[in-house]
Amino acid sequence: MDYSVARARARTAEESLRLQEPVSMRSIQTHLETASGRPIVIKPIDNTPTDKVCGLWFGLDDLDLILHAKAASEVHRQQIVLHEFAHMILRHEQEVLSHNDAKVFFPDLDPERVVSALKRTYFADELEVTAELLADRLASRIRRSYRQPDAEPGNFGAVFG
Repeated sequence: MDYSVARARARTAEESLRLQEPVSMRSIQTHLETASGRPIVIKPIDNTPTDKVCGLWFGLDDLDLILHAKAASEVHRQQIVLHEFAHMILRHEQEVLSHNDAKVFFPDLDPERVVSALKRTYFADELEVTAELLADRLASRIRRSYRQPDAEPGNFGAVFG
């Protein structure tokens, strides 16, 4: 894999967002919601079928849902969510999710509502590396904004539950 290509794609994607300062988790989420016309709901994962799950992005019929594993810190949780945001920004294709898979994560939800999910099994491929590099760039923007005197509170994840 050519990491210079992944870095260039991440840089181009971040620049194309034209985010206004100060940048925060909330401002990125609002930007994505406005661009897609769909709300984004972010929630912790209580029980996962595997310990290898950090974050998941599901496309439901009326919203995008990001689930994140319990993280050791707010910064780690932020990185997990930013990684899923990066997949959205990069327009990585989601796959149709089977009813059985939908029931694993949403036992109380009609499986017809779960339209798609971004499923990954190999974490060193170009899509994953590019998403992580873009998440790093977004985190850096948040940190720079956080150091500004007029930065809004909650830059490190306090705005989602």
